[in-house]
Amino acid sequence: MKKLLFIFAVMFTACEDISKTNDSKDLTFISAEGNFGSSNGSVSVFQNGKLIQEVKDIGDVVQSILVHNEKLFVAVNNSHLINAYQISEDGLELPGISISTEGSGPREMVVENNKLYFTNYNTQDVKVLNLSTYYIENSIPVNGMPESIVSDGKNLWVAINMNSDYSSATSVVKIDIELGKVVKTYEVGKGPQQLLIDDNNLWIARTHYSSDYSETYYGTSKINLSNEAVAVLDYGKGTVCSGDVFSFDNRAFRTYNGGAAPLNTDLSLQTLSKIGSYVTNHLYSAGGGEEKLFLGITSDYTAPDTVYVHNSIGDFLEELVVGASPGDYAIYKRK
Repeated sequence: MKKLLFIFAVMFTACEDISKTNDSKDLTFISAEGNFGSSNGSVSVFQNGKLIQEVKDIGDVVQSILVHNEKLFVAVNNSHLINAYQISEDGLELPGISISTEGSGPREMVVENNKLYFTNYNTQDVKVLNLSTYYIENSIPVNGMPESIVSDGKNLWVAINMNSDYSSATSVVKIDIELGKVVKTYEVGKGPQQLLIDDNNLWIARTHYSSDYSETYYGTSKINLSNEAVAVLDYGKGTVCSGDVFSFDNRAFRTYNGGAAPLNTDLSLQTLSKIGSYVTNHLYSAGGGEEKLFLGITSDYTAPDTVYVHNSIGDFLEELVVGASPGDYAIYKRK
């Protein structure tokens, strides 16, 4: 009888723990680019694996999203907008604030000192949005088309993905935040795309193409932020997919062969630890939260598409149906 009571106690405790785990008030935001030339970009809001809100028709190509304090910022590339939404218990308060970037083609964002810094393809610069006035107060020119942007608190690091003639660029630039200008340029190999600061390293996922765009090449680079030493590794033609690098399970991950794999210090991929095994050319994006890895899958670039969620040991957790071409991920941790 005691054994039976013990089993019941264990079952009750397990169920209680699961209930607590599945009763999180945190929100997961997933942006979907939509179809180019249309205005069907969207943001889906999930809580405990359930869709609680979908903000549709935000604009043409929802490029990236960013949670800062109690707000979600959305960069809409081909509509040339930065949108700001207040986060509530039910998701996002609508309609939000929409700031025109005057045709700049915004890409990626980071916040420092109550200012939103965002990269722009068309104007080839980093613009500065004051988050008190929502006024674009400055522009920092760069040499080429900038993509990813991250901050170490003192400096902004920006990946220059393409030159003005759309050929592959090869540099990452460092911008001194106080000075508001580029202070150093690093040669990191062709096609720097996504950046991640992890411990004292700046990881750089690279993607570039042959002159006729018939072949795709991939690689990873790294800048040691202590001594500014640069390491470069090319994986070759068509070896990995997508171009995302992100932190997950306290490690740097990079997309690889239909999934994502941890990166070794020598820039090689831990292929045996890869999470996910989807069709390589259908993996559109990837991202990581504290406990979940997101793999965005698209088949024919029409809505709806699916994000598959895995844990740190690779187990499949859930699938989240979203709009066309899932591109970015952000978590709001409720205090």
